[in-house]
Amino acid sequence: MLSVEDWAEIRRLHRAEGIPIKQIARVLGVSRNTVRAALRADGPPKYARTLRGSIVDDVEPRVRELLAAFPMMPATVIAERIGWSRSITVLRDRVAELRPVYLPPDPASRTQYVAGEIAQFDFWFPPIELPVGHGQTRTAKQLPVLTMVCGYSRWAAAVLVPSRTAEDLMAGWWQLITSLGAVPRVLVWDGEGAVGRWRGGRSELSAECQAFRGTLATKVLICRPADPEAKGLVERLHDYLERSFLPGRSFTGPEDFNAQLTAWLQLANTRTRRALGCAPTDRIGADTAAMLPLPPVAPAPGWRASARLARDHYVRLDGNDYSVHPAVIGRRIKVIADLERVRVLCDGQTVADHQRVWARHQTISADEHVAAARALRAQRIGMLRPAATPAGEVEIRTLSTYDAAFGITEGGVA
Repeated sequence: MLSVEDWAEIRRLHRAEGIPIKQIARVLGVSRNTVRAALRADGPPKYARTLRGSIVDDVEPRVRELLAAFPMMPATVIAERIGWSRSITVLRDRVAELRPVYLPPDPASRTQYVAGEIAQFDFWFPPIELPVGHGQTRTAKQLPVLTMVCGYSRWAAAVLVPSRTAEDLMAGWWQLITSLGAVPRVLVWDGEGAVGRWRGGRSELSAECQAFRGTLATKVLICRPADPEAKGLVERLHDYLERSFLPGRSFTGPEDFNAQLTAWLQLANTRTRRALGCAPTDRIGADTAAMLPLPPVAPAPGWRASARLARDHYVRLDGNDYSVHPAVIGRRIKVIADLERVRVLCDGQTVADHQRVWARHQTISADEHVAAARALRAQRIGMLRPAATPAGEVEIRTLSTYDAAFGITEGGVA
C-alpha cells in the first residue's frame, strides 16, 4: 500500500515540479498506475481492514426480536432465550450496540428555575488532609463539606461538618438554610444515607429527614440513580471549588477551613455567571423573597441524648468523652451538641459546656469538674472512715469478756 509520504511526494513532483508520470514511477520505484491513482485521489490513502463476519450475525435477527418486545432485557437473559453457548462478551457487545435502536429517545432539555423554587445539596470531598488537633488529621471522607446552590440565583454556600451522620448533616443543613434567611420550596439531594434513597420508583426519606422537613414545611426530593443532570448545579460548584478555591491554600484546622471557605464564597457570589448574565448577588433577593419563611419554631438538629449520669461523670459523643460536673451524679441529664459546642443540662441548668473536639478517642476535662470530683471524693472518704475515740475514754474490758467471746470457760472450751 502506498504510504502517505509517497502519496504527497507524487502530487508535489507532478503538480509543482511538472515531472511526468513515467519518471516519477521510476524514481519512487512504483508502477505508473499507482502514480495515476495517487493523482486522482482526493485524500491520502487509508488502511481499511477487511470486514469479517461475527459469530453473533446468525442470531442477530432473534436478538432484535427480543429487544423490540423488551428493550431493557439484560444480555444474560437474551443469551438464555436464544440458547447462546458461546462467549457472553461478544453477545453483550452486540446487544449494547443494538439496544439504543429500540429505546425511546432521551433528549436533554434546558432546565429553567423559578425564583424560590429549588436548592440543590450534596457533599463535597476535597482532596486534602486537615489537622483536627491532638496530633490527628482527618481525610476528606471523614470530614465532608456540605454544599448548597440555589437554582434561580445560583447562590452558593458551604460548611465543613465533622461527619456524615444524620445529627451533623442536619445541623449543617440548618446552618446553610438559616444563612439564606428563608426555606426553598424543594430541597434536592442525591442518595445520601442520612437523608434518604430512591426505592420502589419513589423517594424514601429517613425518619430524621422527615422530622426535619416537616418542621420546615418543605419538600425533599431524592434524585434517581445515574442521573447526574438532576443536580448539575452543585456538581459544577464542586468542580469550581477544586479549581479555584483549593489551589495554593493551607488550613490550620476546621475553623480556619470554614473561615476561608466562607470568605471565598462571598467573593464568588459577586462574580457574573454567563448563564445568568449577572451575579448571584443580583438575584438572591428575589430568590429568597419567593421562598418559604423560616419556621416559627426552629428544628432541633444535632445530637440529642438523655441518660442518668454515672459515677464516671463523663458523657461520650462521637468517640470522645466530655466531663460533667460530678454534683449531678445519679441524676437525669440531657446532652445537646452541634457542630461547635457540647452542652449538658440537668433540670434546665448547664452542668457542662465544652468546645466540640473533631479528633477521636480524646478525653476532655474541665478543671472545675476535676477539682469538684476530687473534693467530693475526699468528703466521701471522710464520711466512711470510723470516728476517732476521744482520749481518756477508752473502755478497759476484763479477761472474762474475751473468754466469753471465744467460748472459753474454766477447765477448757465450753
